[in-house]
Amino acid sequence: MATDKRKVYAGVALLVVSSVLILTSGPFDIDISTTIAGVMGAIAALGLAAGALLVGTSEDGRAV
Repeated sequence: MATDKRKVYAGVALLVVSSVLILTSGPFDIDISTTIAGVMGAIAALGLAAGALLVGTSEDGRAV
């Protein structure tokens, strides 16, 4: 049970941090180069995938 909660918390944290990275690298002018914005977006996309995987596999039984 403790690892299930830990997976959910880690997954939610990854989803939140990745969402913030995507939102800040895109529409706002924060004086970063397009290369850095692209790298941030790629890392954030991987974070979203990992977070969804952690949340989806947190319970017993079949994964979502």
